[in-house]
Amino acid sequence: MRVWAVSNQKGGVGKTTTTVALGSLLAASGKRTLLIDMDPHASLSGYIGVEGGAHGSVYDLFGIGGNPLPAGTLVHATKWDHLSVLPASAAMITLDRQLGTRPGMGLILAKALAELASDFDHVLLDCPPTLGVLMVNALAASDRLLVPTQTEALALAGLERMLRSLSMIERSRGRPLPRTIVPTMFDARTHASRACLEQLREKYSDGVSHAVIPTDTQIREASAAGVPLASWPAARRGGLAYRQLLDELLASPATSVADAAA
Repeated sequence: MRVWAVSNQKGGVGKTTTTVALGSLLAASGKRTLLIDMDPHASLSGYIGVEGGAHGSVYDLFGIGGNPLPAGTLVHATKWDHLSVLPASAAMITLDRQLGTRPGMGLILAKALAELASDFDHVLLDCPPTLGVLMVNALAASDRLLVPTQTEALALAGLERMLRSLSMIERSRGRPLPRTIVPTMFDARTHASRACLEQLREKYSDGVSHAVIPTDTQIREASAAGVPLASWPAARRGGLAYRQLLDELLASPATSVADAAA
């Protein structure tokens, strides 16, 4: 089972869109795919149309006020074949305060995914923008980090923060986490966008995906309609770019989260 975290400490860079797009393409190809919403804002849950709260969410993995619920009981099927979701809820925003410095809380998700290893081929984690117990869990459980980065100057600062956070977490997990920086919202007509892409490639070279996600109004239309990109043929340019990105990622070596859960 491959586990990819999608994260950036700047909002509005296409994080949720990237998670849903890649997940829907995997599911459309017959891969058993689980999307996990690690962000208390629950954008992914709303996009897919599966809300947490009374039906259970990532929050219930942590056993606040009782025993943790088994991960399998929190997974919801969607109306798209092979695509499931473990939703978020607003209660997740309280986890850092409630857990404090309790030991072992950074591996809760890795252990939950170990329970699901035979049920899914791919897991994608839509991460929160802040460094806390939820992001730590996501990165500890993952075998690759995807960092969607808008091709504009202000987004580069968010990328730097994300990579600093990654370095801290890598020291804790005792092994590197491969990363792929994904340029998003690229507009070839503007000098600013072209210059930013060039800067990304110069600074991070092979760490930047060959695939570049363009500005495509149909990506926003699909999101507004709550339809994954794989089921929205009008988003042809965006769909082709995400397909290229997926092919790149699948060509990278597969690893396991078993070590993280041990």
